[in-house]
Amino acid sequence: MPLNQQNTMQELSERIENLSESATIAMSRKSRELKDQGLDVISLSLGEPDFGTPDFIKEAAKSAIDEGYSHYPPIPGYADLREAIAHKLKRDNDLIYTANQIVVSTGAKQSIANVILCLINEGDEVLLPAPYWVSYYEIVKLAGGVPVVIPTSIENDFKVTQDQLEKHHSDKTKMVIFSSPCNPSGSVFNQEDLDAIAAYLKKNARVIALSDEIYELINFGGKHFSLAADKEIYNQVVTVNGFSKGFAMTGWRCGYIAAPQYIADACTKMQGQFTSAASCITQRAALAAIKADPSVVSHMVDAFAERREVVGAGLKKIKGFKVNEPKGAFYFFPDVSEIYGAKNGSETIKDSNDLCLYLLSEGQVALVPGDAFGSPNCIRLSYASSMEDLKKALSRIEAAINKLDHA
Repeated sequence: MPLNQQNTMQELSERIENLSESATIAMSRKSRELKDQGLDVISLSLGEPDFGTPDFIKEAAKSAIDEGYSHYPPIPGYADLREAIAHKLKRDNDLIYTANQIVVSTGAKQSIANVILCLINEGDEVLLPAPYWVSYYEIVKLAGGVPVVIPTSIENDFKVTQDQLEKHHSDKTKMVIFSSPCNPSGSVFNQEDLDAIAAYLKKNARVIALSDEIYELINFGGKHFSLAADKEIYNQVVTVNGFSKGFAMTGWRCGYIAAPQYIADACTKMQGQFTSAASCITQRAALAAIKADPSVVSHMVDAFAERREVVGAGLKKIKGFKVNEPKGAFYFFPDVSEIYGAKNGSETIKDSNDLCLYLLSEGQVALVPGDAFGSPNCIRLSYASSMEDLKKALSRIEAAINKLDHA
């Protein structure tokens, strides 16, 4: 490094130094680097549908350009989009919100960050049933909060109980965050599961629940249930959703919250100082999506269901993989702790990080360690990929595992 450049470098903030890189993005980056070196790496690390955005949504965006949508939109989103979202929530989820209680953001990730930054003070505790989506933990840290991890297990379909929530509750608890369908486990919370969370909230009126429902449309078990439908805790729930997963719009960047008015107002204020509104073109595309009958994306759900059957059967044949059947999203989250201690020559597979690095180097398949999701006994596999790649990846994983010395 040139001396003059070194002299002008300043220390980075503690905030960014303490922030971990997203494990899913990190593994995707590693797989791309190996691909650039000419290796045939199959990446099953990112949670991104491999389908294109439906044509009617793209046409809406093209029309928006021709119609002159090129100026700053209102900070919380166009009124007609927020009204359409409110209508969708009533139609599909039995949730009653006005347009003023909806805030549209540049993806559900920003929606989540807005809520956490608006509610969490230094030292506030946030309950995170594990496995949790990787960014929950880091955003809570960024806000000065304390993540309190609640372990669950594959035997209980990775679902948290009322008793567990109450055991981890303290006078500093401010929030609980969960997703259904869940990333990374694929678990779907039925009404009984949500009743357990609701019962905890009813006993602790100060606690806000953030219900991440971004995978709502990718549900193989039937009806989707929303926590905020319980009218007794309506004012304690923020519902997060968006367009990335269900409508294959990951790159469009559009998500939203439905929340009590004071939280929606706070998130609008927060967003106004960071990004302002989501892209006006994206919002017009989102309006077309939200007005559509959810059946327009049923072909994607059917394809994911078919892949789920194939991948589940393949994983169950691999030595040391304990597998449950996910009811939603497009992930498997097998417990692989039985493999820990196995040797690859002189090297020992000590944890999920070691196992994922081994499968990347030996099998050229990119997966994500469970540590990143608060569940170190597991690894995450995304089946949002072609059937050909999935079958090839399963074969490579099985062959790599069989090479290990399990003695």
